[in-house]
Amino acid sequence: MSNPNISFDDFQKVDLRAGTIVRVEAFPEARKPAWKVWVDLGDLGVKASSAQITDLYTAEDLLGRQVVCVVNLGPRRIGPFTSEVLVTGFPDEQGRVVLTALERKVPNGQRLF
Repeated sequence: MSNPNISFDDFQKVDLRAGTIVRVEAFPEARKPAWKVWVDLGDLGVKASSAQITDLYTAEDLLGRQVVCVVNLGPRRIGPFTSEVLVTGFPDEQGRVVLTALERKVPNGQRLF
């Protein structure tokens, strides 16, 4: 089932950017298993995110990985942590999140269009 159509102007309001994960920490205070990750988004700086991706990714798997983030949702408080961006992914058949990845490296902060 898909959502109703939106205009191209509506789509452009969602700011999706490429970034590289530069730091990963455990997040034991999270209600659902998650990592604290910091993503280098080029000119936008390094932004923090809480990512529920522990089923498929270790901290070592994540470091240096380029991901796609939504950068304009505004900060969200998750327990004692403030998540500044949303790291995107898709659920697999078991409901585990598979990160949205880039086929080739692009500059950090590059916007999807």
